[in-house]
Amino acid sequence: MRLILSILIIAFYSHFSMAQPGVVVDRIAAQIGDNIILLSDIEAQKQQAVAAGMEITPNMTCEVLEELMYQQLLINQAKLDSLVVSDEQVDAEMENRIRVIENQIGSRQKMEEFYGKSVNDIKNEFRTIIRERLMANEMERKITTDISVTPKEAQEFYATIPEDSIPLINAQLSFQQIVNYPEITKEDKKLAYEKLQGILDEIRKGKSFETQARIHSMDPGSAPVGGKIEATRGMMVPSFEATVFSLSPGEVSPIFESPYGYHIVKLLSRKGDDYTCQHILIISEFSSSALEKAAYKMDSCYALLRNGSITWSEAVQRFSNDDATRFNDGIITNPITGDQLWDMEDLNQVDQQIFLLTDAMEKGDVSQPNLYMNYMDRQQGIRVVRLKERTEPHRANLKQDYALIKRAAENDKKQRIINQWVKSKIGNAYIRIDDSYKSCSFKNQWVRTEE
Repeated sequence: MRLILSILIIAFYSHFSMAQPGVVVDRIAAQIGDNIILLSDIEAQKQQAVAAGMEITPNMTCEVLEELMYQQLLINQAKLDSLVVSDEQVDAEMENRIRVIENQIGSRQKMEEFYGKSVNDIKNEFRTIIRERLMANEMERKITTDISVTPKEAQEFYATIPEDSIPLINAQLSFQQIVNYPEITKEDKKLAYEKLQGILDEIRKGKSFETQARIHSMDPGSAPVGGKIEATRGMMVPSFEATVFSLSPGEVSPIFESPYGYHIVKLLSRKGDDYTCQHILIISEFSSSALEKAAYKMDSCYALLRNGSITWSEAVQRFSNDDATRFNDGIITNPITGDQLWDMEDLNQVDQQIFLLTDAMEKGDVSQPNLYMNYMDRQQGIRVVRLKERTEPHRANLKQDYALIKRAAENDKKQRIINQWVKSKIGNAYIRIDDSYKSCSFKNQWVRTEE
């Protein structure tokens, strides 16, 4: 919607990037109400733009400043309207952003070393920033709530796009799948429980929880760091958090079950809703005979589809036990966009195997049964994939890309509403801009003529 995308205008990241040693104290670039914008805020956003692959342009400083002023105008109005952002929302957003930075740096320990402070200190320092960011988002939603476009409006919007500006749509594909996961029997679960009980017994005899986690835990995220997890209430499944919050620091839990398997947890520390613990997960594993049984079912499914004895929809209902796709005719939704269509970049990020299976297939073809790993749920099964649609590269048009054009029309309409709102609020807000920026060619009249 805006030239400088909101994903780049995140004060949390800005302050992180500017909080390193050796940064010269900067000056105030602008003030909206009681909220100030520093030169360092502007420079940090430009750094984010460069990191995202954007080219620095002569007018970028002014564009970034205007976007930051817009954000502060939203925050100022949110305070006047007494918009409430709950502590739970702030904590959840904080944790999500901490995880992004953690993944970029490598681990929480490395992140703490890099910034010279604990995760809890980082959270305390940036809680206000996150709250204000969420307030701005909520205020923007309030301004644009219930905005939609009719088919006629979408057509009119498309007609206004110059022909040479109509975007080129890359080849896109959509897929359906039938997945059969091997059955986990009571005996399989018993074996997993007994394995974890043996580990717990060794810990109670004095062996290191951290070492046992590194050796035995089947949680790929925490096992390499000795099972260590730092989280906030609401992040983990209920059974995990119920156990964590029942422990005292240093205490090891009994075995408990979650949708992922069997766990034991050692609480290291807890402060309010934030906690640090160590964790060992043992997943119930199916037997080889169960996998063979699933493969046999999917061989039968494939044969019936090939000779036309069963329709695809019938096969989904009869053979699939994948809760994510069995109730929507096997359609695989793109988790990045929420659409049924995938472009190659998204496909390579989420499920590279599908491309290998379907590269030479035509619309309606079905792949032979293949071993499948669902990395989201850590489940292994057997699946067949059907190529539902394959579009060729083309200029966006109303017939093939109506949903895309409708979203663009809605965004355009929202932007016009926002522009009207900004114009109406500028006149009533206290706004001060440093003289060095008054020559900027802003889209809105932030600088009053009498100034």
